[in-house]
Amino acid sequence: MNYPIISIIGAGHMGSSLLGGLIQSGHPADKLWVSDKDKEKLQSLQTQLHIHITENNEQAVAHADIVIFAIKPQIFGEVARELRSAIFAKRPLLISIAAGIRTHHIEKWLDTKIALVRAMPNTPSLIGCGASALYANANVTHENRNAAESILRAVGIVVWVGDEKALDVVTALSGSGPAYYFLLMEAMQKTAEELGLSSETARLLTLQTALGAARMAMESKNSPEELRRQVTSPGGTTEKAVSVLEENNIHGIFKEALHAASARSEELASLLGDK
Repeated sequence: MNYPIISIIGAGHMGSSLLGGLIQSGHPADKLWVSDKDKEKLQSLQTQLHIHITENNEQAVAHADIVIFAIKPQIFGEVARELRSAIFAKRPLLISIAAGIRTHHIEKWLDTKIALVRAMPNTPSLIGCGASALYANANVTHENRNAAESILRAVGIVVWVGDEKALDVVTALSGSGPAYYFLLMEAMQKTAEELGLSSETARLLTLQTALGAARMAMESKNSPEELRRQVTSPGGTTEKAVSVLEENNIHGIFKEALHAASARSEELASLLGDK
C-alpha cells in the first residue's frame, strides 16, 4: 500500500493523539513527521513512536503529502504566513483542527487556493474515542476526502458537513459536549455522596452508568427518547426523577447552552480571523 507522508505541525495533545492513532491503524512510522518547538516533547514522541521529528515547520512541510495544523488558533495566522512559500511549492492537502479558524482565513494567510479540510474533533480523541466533523473546501478531491477521513478515523468516528457554518454547531454539540456530560456526572456523584454513598462507590456507579447508557444508545436502533421511555416505569423512581428534570426545563437549559456555545464559536472565528 502506498501510504502518504503526513506531517503534523504541533505536538500537543491532539497532534500526539493523531500520531498514536495513525501508528495503531497501521500507518508506517517512517511516513510520519511532527514539528514543534518543544524539544523534550519531540524526543519523547520519537522514542515512543519512532517517527521523524523536527523543530523546523518548513522542513516538515517539505516532506509532506498531507499537512495537519494541530496548533492553537491564536498563532495560526503567524505560522501559516511563515509557511506560505513551502506550502505553495509542495501543494499538500491541508487539514486544520484549529477551532474557529475558517477556510477563507487560511487561504488569506497562505495567499493561495489549496485543498483544505477543516476538522472539529473533541477531547475523547485522546483515547481513540473521539467524534470529528469534517468540512472540505471546493479544491478537495474525492481522494483527498478519503485521506482526511482515514486520518481522523484513527481517533474515533467521522462525519462530514456540507456547510462550514455547521462546524459552529458541531463545536457546541460534540466539541464542547464532553464538558456537559462531565458536569452531569459531577452533579450525580456529589448528590449520591450527600445521600450516603462513599465517594468511590458513587464515582464508579456514576461512570459505569454513563458508559452503559452511551453504549445502549449507540447499539440500539431506538432513539434516546424511546430508550428513556423504556426505562421509565409509570409511578416509579425514574419517572419521579425525570419529572423533576423536566419541570426545571432541562430541554430549555440545553437549548440555551448550545445556542450560546454556537454563537460564541462564530464570535471567536471573527476575532481570530483578524490575527
